[in-house]
Amino acid sequence: MRLFLERGFDKVSVAEVARAAEVSEATVFNYFPTKEDLVYERMDSFEQELLTAVRERAQGESALYAFARFILDRGDRAAAGDARRRVAELTRLTTESPALMARERQLVARYTDALEALLREQTGALADDIEPRVAAEAMMAFHRSLILFARRLAASGATGTDFAPEIRAAGERALALLQGRLGDYARR
Repeated sequence: MRLFLERGFDKVSVAEVARAAEVSEATVFNYFPTKEDLVYERMDSFEQELLTAVRERAQGESALYAFARFILDRGDRAAAGDARRRVAELTRLTTESPALMARERQLVARYTDALEALLREQTGALADDIEPRVAAEAMMAFHRSLILFARRLAASGATGTDFAPEIRAAGERALALLQGRLGDYARR
């Protein structure tokens, strides 16, 4: 990450990363299938945790609320401490790299597909039912909107390190917007 932050993701080779880590390039690829995965390394566990939060939601809780609770609670932890600086650095890194932005879009699409499949399974929706896809897209839009909000906030140069309350407040406003029909969708 140090190399990427200093010189930009697209200007650093995997060979340079391997040298800095004192391992071979093959070793890097044994752990990270693509160069982009060096930045997005925790995304597989994020996907599984997200799906578990929705799958194992409490009786009476909608998929939207389980999803939002997971995202907001995770955001609280991620935005604490020196997060504003870290988010600003990662924002600069990712937005300056077409490769990272493309990988991020791929990950979001994968999460959306997985969430749709879970919702389809849990609601017993037929293959041609549109609701699971719309719900998954709306939930992921909620998540993406919060990420963009946090990135803008971090990049704005605002002072203070703990910006979790601002992100949570924005998330709660966004959740209120989605509460209509989607708020009851896939209630257990």
